[in-house]
Amino acid sequence: MSNPIVPVTLSKKAAEEVHKIMKTKNIPTEYCLRIGVRGAGCGGAAMMIGFDKKKASDLSYQIDGIEILVDKKHTMYVIGKEVDFHDGADARGFMFVDPST
Repeated sequence: MSNPIVPVTLSKKAAEEVHKIMKTKNIPTEYCLRIGVRGAGCGGAAMMIGFDKKKASDLSYQIDGIEILVDKKHTMYVIGKEVDFHDGADARGFMFVDPST
């Protein structure tokens, strides 16, 4: 049996925040964490993260008990990225980082 493709990862801080959001916002159990891109035309692709139901075109894998969804056609945009969570005085939120740099 082969390992599933894991195009994007979550930092420990990001996983903790996702669990917290799922609990405090009462996200239904049939929803998973979707990571992908929005708009890949002339303006470029913007990374996105949110909760969604699984679709037939999704890759699905687990990180820290969180089911992650990535549409197969978005894989090339997110591969190698890590979702992190920043909680500072200047800003708070999820961000995409390239851990290899």
